[in-house]
Amino acid sequence: MKTKIEIENLKCGGCAATIKKGLLSLDSISDVEIDVEKSIVSVTSENQNLEIVKEKLSKLGYPEVGDKNTIVHKAKSFVSCAVGRIDS
Repeated sequence: MKTKIEIENLKCGGCAATIKKGLLSLDSISDVEIDVEKSIVSVTSENQNLEIVKEKLSKLGYPEVGDKNTIVHKAKSFVSCAVGRIDS
């Protein structure tokens, strides 16, 4: 099953790399596609628990559009972006 989630704070390929790595660390996720321009994450999983995916995104600093986007989320996304640029 493939699900699309529109997220906050997605700025670049570094962010995308961090998100992809983080989501693929979840057992149920088999594929992650990220559209940086539209801020959309597409997740493929057989037995997907969407709340776990959204929670992981939020912890990385990329909450779903409509959820709280606090200064903490923004700071985490900034760090995630930098780490993603180094790792990619």
